Amino acid sequence: MTDLPEYYFRIRDNGAVVFRVDTENRMRRIEMSQIAVANVKNGEIKPHGEQELSDADRAEIERWLAARSAELEAREVDNILRMVDRLNLTATWAQQKASAEDLERVSDALLLAMHDLRSVLVRKKADKVKDAAE
Repeated sequence: MTDLPEYYFRIRDNGAVVFRVDTENRMRRIEMSQIAVANVKNGEIKPHGEQELSDADRAEIERWLAARSAELEAREVDNILRMVDRLNLTATWAQQKASAEDLERVSDALLLAMHDLRSVLVRKKADKVKDAAE
């Protein structure tokens, strides 16, 4: 059997449910005991039930939280860059392939979303210029 990690993190929306992995039992089965819930948004670690977390448990969960936060941040930026690609591909589609019915179906939603995004970006850019001037 390959070496398994000591902890398993079941990803959920705002973090993970944390399990301790045990293979050192007489049946040689993998057993996972929930020990905590970790929240990526606020860094909170809540022990499960009456579970007492050791310093090693907390250190590993904190290490996971830091790595997960960095991963999510990188994904967010990557998703935005992919969205820029999609916008470019959408422009090509609209210009070369879309039927009048296709354009009628998507135009209002696209125009409103792009207008909203443009407004936010212009406002943020103006705030940055204003802050730099002060």
